[in-house]
Amino acid sequence: MSDVDDRATGRRTLIVIGLVLATALALGFVYATRRVLVWAVVAAFFAVALKPLVDRLQRRFVRRRALATLLVFLAAFVLLVILAALILVPLFGELGRFADRAPELLREARAGQGPVGQALERTGARRYVSEHSEQLRDLGGRLRQPAVGVLRGVVESVAGLVTVIVLAYLMVLEAPRLTRGLLAVAGDGQGERLRRVGREVSRTVTGYLTGNLLISVICGALTFVVLTLTGVPFAAVIALLVAVADLIPLVGATLGAVIAAGAGFLHSPTAGVVVLVFFVVYQQLENHLLQPLILSRAVRLNPLTVLVSVLLAAELAGLLGALLAIPAAGIVQTLLREYGPRRVRPAPPAGPAARSARPAGSTD
Repeated sequence: MSDVDDRATGRRTLIVIGLVLATALALGFVYATRRVLVWAVVAAFFAVALKPLVDRLQRRFVRRRALATLLVFLAAFVLLVILAALILVPLFGELGRFADRAPELLREARAGQGPVGQALERTGARRYVSEHSEQLRDLGGRLRQPAVGVLRGVVESVAGLVTVIVLAYLMVLEAPRLTRGLLAVAGDGQGERLRRVGREVSRTVTGYLTGNLLISVICGALTFVVLTLTGVPFAAVIALLVAVADLIPLVGATLGAVIAAGAGFLHSPTAGVVVLVFFVVYQQLENHLLQPLILSRAVRLNPLTVLVSVLLAAELAGLLGALLAIPAAGIVQTLLREYGPRRVRPAPPAGPAARSARPAGSTD
């Protein structure tokens, strides 16, 4: 009897050791391939968002899946190029004009004249620069040294962007074939449930993108109004930059505030203070009112769930976690509704379809 117990204990010990080793290997694999996995997750996110457009185009106008996918991706690329042109062309023009005026501004700054020189005099920065000129020159020399690292980061970012686009394109292109294969493996019993889960996941991601875009439009429009009222030049370009930055949950409004407030202070101290106060108030409203309300309606999540999901994901995974937190929470809710125990399943969203599905005479 003791030999049997010893053998059972040995088997359990070996199983535990095997599970620990397998978990360690899996975590090591995830850590070693984390960059590729991040690219794949981002590509899947965009693929789920663009797939309904490709399906609609294929049903109504283009029969070939490859052509429909190519047209949708080309349209998205053209929109991104137009948006980048609207931002970068005026920005480069301003940088060129600033470069032309740079020698004059430098002479005024050294003499304590002009807007830059006066600002340096008020803040005491001119005296600090003159007293620490040697240290500042050394700092400038050190800052030029990591140029190779910056260039490598730019190349890696471009490679990652191209990889994400190619992966998303292939995911959308092969989606029908992958769906048919998955449904064939699942069988007739689980097929309808899988289709329902797929529709809910697609609706969650699309609703998140739509809601996030609406919030960015609101932020850009209000920024344009404030900048126009304070007389800040190039208000439209700055507001467009702020709207693009605001696509990032939680921290986007802060990035936009840095851009707009910097432009405001360059124009005048009063304009800078007004813009800064506006963003302090607006960011609180966006983070605690607009985002929970709009995104909860778009993704059908409780506003508290939206806020907590973004905060936790941003703390755990940084910027990428903040971007994917809300659709991930919606996907988890969908999976719990379909596959979770009945006691923990979220209640289905109330709507016309849900009300019409109730039996006649039902009062609950």
